[in-house]
Amino acid sequence: MSSTPEAVHNRISLLRAEQGVSRRELADALGVHYQTVGYLERGEYNPSLHLALRLAAFFGVPVEVVFSLEPFPRVSDQTHSA
Repeated sequence: MSSTPEAVHNRISLLRAEQGVSRRELADALGVHYQTVGYLERGEYNPSLHLALRLAAFFGVPVEVVFSLEPFPRVSDQTHSA
């Protein structure tokens, strides 16, 4: 197992980039400080279940698209296998 038991991996920055949303815009939509979004993206802060579900709803995807207990494959790894 490559991750620590408490590690939660996320794709917040990737989803923000895909949808053209700034950290501040996302924070405003969620009612959190924009630095919180940075902490979440870097894995320095694990969201509450409520916040995780709100993030998924904001991006219009299931929560497991945003968060995982295992590291997500890198995008470059996925494009080379196609």
